[in-house]
Amino acid sequence: MNESIILGIESSCDDTSAAIIRGNEILSNIAANQEIHNLYGGVVPELASRAHQQNIIPVVQQSLTKANIQQNDIDAVGFTRGPGLLGSLLVGTSFAKSLAMSLNVPLIEVNHLQAHILAHFIADANPVPPKFPFLCLTVSGGHTMIVLVKDYFDMQIIGKTTDDAAGEAFDKIGKIFGLDYPAGPIIDRMAKEGDPTSFEFSKPKMQNYDYSFSGIKTSVLYFIQKEIRKNPEFISENIHGLCASVQKSIVDILMQKLIKAATELNITEVAIAGGVSANSALRQAMQETGQKLGWNIYIPKFEYTTDNAAMIAMVAKLKFERGEFADLSTSAAARYDLVSDFEEGKVN
Repeated sequence: MNESIILGIESSCDDTSAAIIRGNEILSNIAANQEIHNLYGGVVPELASRAHQQNIIPVVQQSLTKANIQQNDIDAVGFTRGPGLLGSLLVGTSFAKSLAMSLNVPLIEVNHLQAHILAHFIADANPVPPKFPFLCLTVSGGHTMIVLVKDYFDMQIIGKTTDDAAGEAFDKIGKIFGLDYPAGPIIDRMAKEGDPTSFEFSKPKMQNYDYSFSGIKTSVLYFIQKEIRKNPEFISENIHGLCASVQKSIVDILMQKLIKAATELNITEVAIAGGVSANSALRQAMQETGQKLGWNIYIPKFEYTTDNAAMIAMVAKLKFERGEFADLSTSAAARYDLVSDFEEGKVN
């Protein structure tokens, strides 16, 4: 029996991406970035949706070419239904519907957050995939949560941020430092030349496994305002130490709750996913904690950390095998969170 060939389309924010998967193997994973948002210090939704309209056909064509397949070889079309920017999602949703209808193949809707987690099951994402049940720290610009993954489609959010996401905190603090958008990768790079113990910022006291990142943002802001009054050049003279200290604080907050959850639930299979999982300090903390506590650690390849269509194609493949198809009445959902699919609450 020939393995299914599925096209995945991702357009939830500012990256237009298309990927081809055969079985669990990614044959192509193409993305077009939108650098125009750098000028505005954040993603401008209207500009993002326009760029998706310009990019989606060339990106899909490139993915087919690189995979060396024809449109008629596609067995199904998977797409990001949400969550994300509504205008961006509408472009991908409309294109996926039209293509699936023209090829007379199934249409498969995918939850973007679920896809970040299940990217670990792409053939080359890890040497071996996680074993169920596992915990996945899912961290990005828009979301921060600890998810208990009992099976491919049996997940439970056991902890989440009550305000800013970790990636959002990196970007907002980077703006305070005068860094370009997105600031997360810049802080990561500059932190390598700084002392993470240079400065200390407040850490939240949250119950259970929940997070909060608004406090550290405020703590940094007030600290910088105070120091600049004494020395206008404070940021430029201390930028590497500031970046290292902020990064350490955010990673410590993330790891503290993850350790608590894994210990109390007696789970040793632990993964990270999402854009912030590309952060070098977080990856190092995961490795060191795993060795210390006896965890099996799963850290995805860099290309599967940011928004990408490979992870969409992976989930679409799993749904294809289950016959879980969408009809043409489906619509983009900006607030299509994991809570939409899975029960949120205490662990049974």
